[in-house]
Amino acid sequence: MPSVETAGDRVFAALASPIRRRVLWMLREQGPQPVAHLAGHFDMARPSFSEHLRVLRDAGLVSERKVGRNRLYRLEAVPLHDVQEWLTPFERYWRERLTGLRDVLDTMD
Repeated sequence: MPSVETAGDRVFAALASPIRRRVLWMLREQGPQPVAHLAGHFDMARPSFSEHLRVLRDAGLVSERKVGRNRLYRLEAVPLHDVQEWLTPFERYWRERLTGLRDVLDTMD
């Protein structure tokens, strides 16, 4: 049976790379930036870096706008909110387990 990739799958796949997470962090901290500035922070060939940007674009995590001869990239955070919503039940799960562990440890001498 063939699998169907969802938008959420693309976001999680994009976030799997530490390089792409760092790009997102840079865009969050420093705002929109041209490709050349972003690429300058990484020791890799431009085509390899462009592939990382393509994955981020395909996941909806960044947008691209042409400004003169430059391509300016900007963070699009909405898909990250969807990831947070997906993770919330797991956070609750672990919080409840740790609270239960604390209660057990508090009853021990």
